[in-house]
Amino acid sequence: MNNVLVINGPNLNFLGIREKNIYGTEDYDHLVKMIEDDAAERGIEVEVFQSNHEGDIIDRIQQAYFDETDAIVINPGAYTHYSYAIHDALASVTMPKCEIHISDITAREDFRKISVTAPACDKQIYGQGLKGYILAIDFVLSMLSNT
Repeated sequence: MNNVLVINGPNLNFLGIREKNIYGTEDYDHLVKMIEDDAAERGIEVEVFQSNHEGDIIDRIQQAYFDETDAIVINPGAYTHYSYAIHDALASVTMPKCEIHISDITAREDFRKISVTAPACDKQIYGQGLKGYILAIDFVLSMLSNT
């Protein structure tokens, strides 16, 4: 059975509260349930982890190496644009990785158009809303099935 780690960075726990015109009205619990329901349908294990702290995200990525996580889906939030430390943590682990963003980061402020973490991932998905998480899980599972 494949196990996928979904990591959410800062402010993702405020879904449904923050900038509803950008991120929608569904709250974080809805996102987690959607991911867990999808995993149950697929017969895979999924862990959803969220932190507003860069070091906690790095620690969880590193732990994924030791607990033999099969794949990572990550929404680094604002860390996307400047956390070389998260980039390095992602680059240190060899399992399939997909970066996800709910909004279309290419159509937003200039600073959001740059991702320093995406080069350490196998793919980046953005602008698909919450369903982007399911697309990201599809992608990493397809990578696993090709190995």
